[in-house]
Amino acid sequence: MTKTYRPVIPSKLADELNQAFASAEPHRICGAIGEALKDFNISGISREAGLQRTSIYRAFGNEQLPNFSTVLAVLTAMGLQLKVTPKRGAHKRALIQPDPLG
Repeated sequence: MTKTYRPVIPSKLADELNQAFASAEPHRICGAIGEALKDFNISGISREAGLQRTSIYRAFGNEQLPNFSTVLAVLTAMGLQLKVTPKRGAHKRALIQPDPLG
């Protein structure tokens, strides 16, 4: 029996994952990636990411937290990129630390 995957809408996928990233909670982020992976062919993702399928299932199955390199490789294989932006409402003084020696 062949599994049928629902079409992935990149902007919707990015919005869902960005909500998880906004939480700054590693388990929530990995859970959201794991949930999103259900809409992809894991064999194709593993081939593109250079990882074994079992490693991907284990990394995003809420059993353990994956290495950062695994997260980046899987997001890239999903056609996504990680982008850093200033946090809304962050104070400038929190971003600029005074030099303790100077």
